[in-house]
Amino acid sequence: MRRPPALLPKQHLLRIRRCLPPVWWNDTPAREPARPPDAAFLSPASLSGILYSCTAERDRRPGEQVHARAVTLDLGAHPSVLPRLASFYIALGDLLAAGAAVEQAAGKARAFPWNLLIWAYAGRGMWDDVILAYEKMVAYGVAADRFTYPSVLRACGELREVSTGRKIDQCVRSTRYGLDMYVWNALAGMYAKWGELEDARRVFDGMAVRDVVSWNTMVSAYASTGMWSQAFELLQQVPGANIVTWNAVASGNLKAGSYDEVIRLVSQMRSCHGPGVDSVTIVIGLKACGRNGYLRIGRELHGVAIRLCFDSLECEVNTLITMYSRCRMMSSACLLFRTCSIRSIATWNSLLAGFAFMDQIEEACLLFREMFGFNVCPNGVTVLTMLSLGSRFGHLCHGRELHCYILKHGLDDSRLLENSIADMYAKCRQMAAAQRVFELMQFRDRHAYTSLILGYGLQREGHVSLKLFDQMIANSIEPDHVTMVAVLSACGHSGLVTQGQLLFAKMVSIFGIAPRVEHFSCMVDLYSREGLLKMAEEIIDKMPFQPTAAMLATLIEACRIHVVRKRSAMKLLVDSKREDAKELKADNILLLFCQVAAVNANWSSNTEAQHVA
Repeated sequence: MRRPPALLPKQHLLRIRRCLPPVWWNDTPAREPARPPDAAFLSPASLSGILYSCTAERDRRPGEQVHARAVTLDLGAHPSVLPRLASFYIALGDLLAAGAAVEQAAGKARAFPWNLLIWAYAGRGMWDDVILAYEKMVAYGVAADRFTYPSVLRACGELREVSTGRKIDQCVRSTRYGLDMYVWNALAGMYAKWGELEDARRVFDGMAVRDVVSWNTMVSAYASTGMWSQAFELLQQVPGANIVTWNAVASGNLKAGSYDEVIRLVSQMRSCHGPGVDSVTIVIGLKACGRNGYLRIGRELHGVAIRLCFDSLECEVNTLITMYSRCRMMSSACLLFRTCSIRSIATWNSLLAGFAFMDQIEEACLLFREMFGFNVCPNGVTVLTMLSLGSRFGHLCHGRELHCYILKHGLDDSRLLENSIADMYAKCRQMAAAQRVFELMQFRDRHAYTSLILGYGLQREGHVSLKLFDQMIANSIEPDHVTMVAVLSACGHSGLVTQGQLLFAKMVSIFGIAPRVEHFSCMVDLYSREGLLKMAEEIIDKMPFQPTAAMLATLIEACRIHVVRKRSAMKLLVDSKREDAKELKADNILLLFCQVAAVNANWSSNTEAQHVA
């Protein structure tokens, strides 16, 4: 009988266990650290697939890890990896990283990754970066293709980069892309944007094939510059012209300010021979009616919108409210606002702008407060409208409330709002607050300086206004005609005759600004305030404009203040009967003249004045 085997020592069992395969163990084997995949496993196709998944999921960390592995394996510039990398960072909105990834490839990259980067810049309106990316692309020796040029040409048109645009034109004509219709459309659009219609027409005539974009580009170019005969002549040649083409012409007329042409074109589209109208046509027509005050035609278009079921569209409602407001039919605008089903912030702003146009500040304030009751948060446009009203009427309390709202809601980074706040305080004669807002501005432009110059001028601190004007010139900020009106007015309020004369002379010789009637009016006011009535009368006689009624009233009032006899006053009273002075009632001028005669104890002049009036 066999005896049972003796028990093996523990150390011997451990040695046997190590010799057995792991699957024989009654235990889970300890996991070793995972080794990085072999380079052969991470092929360019694999990296491209992983990047595609990361792009779809917007998953940044794994995508960056794949990018790092691609660089380690020297696959960052591979034709199938680099476009995926660029698309990944563009999808995340990180154009800086996308540009760095493409530039790392330098000359190894093809045109496609650069095109992705250029398209991303163009889609965000970053035209400077579009041209910069194109220049880097050319510098690295990467040949542009037919997908590169359209975006770059549009950027040249937007920025008026004439030299770059013409170089691309020459390059296109010398390559096979000179036959590509999309490139030629972009060339024509670039020249049209510059206003170079002869070059645009040359490109258009040289096209072997034209599409709707080609025709629309040329028709819109002619229409936007007021060349209506050429626009309509070309419009008649468009094969199968559709409503988009007609809308392009109408839109060009609207931008050029030819509102009568817009009305005529919309009427022709509505006729039996026209292509009909859509919502865009009605919006264009309503805007033209509002600008010219054509209430009857605007109501007709309102009826067309109702028949075509466009009256519920937000853009139609907003444009209708604006049209009725500009035609001074606030009751109709309010009724439309109250009855519309959905009111966006743009709808509220349209009615608010209508109240501002009609100078109905109380109604505007009530509507502004009503917005909060409907949980509608005012935006920058809303606040800007209310600030302009506060500036116009000198409502300092409302202006301060709006300033607090801007600071509370973080709207103070808008340069337009900053300028409006400074302008509001200046017109409310709160120059300390206006100066504080001005000093806190990160960027001070011409509008900010003009507001302060005008404000200090109203306070009879003309020397401060002149100091600000000199500071603006020293900062290489060119004045415009509004700035010159402000500084000349400041000289007038402070009696700075010599400085005003010098600035009036510099306006043409140095700043290249042609004097307008407002500038002559400031000079008349300057001379009249200082009793230099003969010089004021010479300005009126020699200026190339008809004197306004306010200008004549200023001089007649100066005659009364400085006790000048009836010669100048009677002459001005006769001049005031002209058509251009109708805005000032003859009764007011007659009253001024009678006061002149009374001061001079020449009562017989009253009868003569009444006869002239």
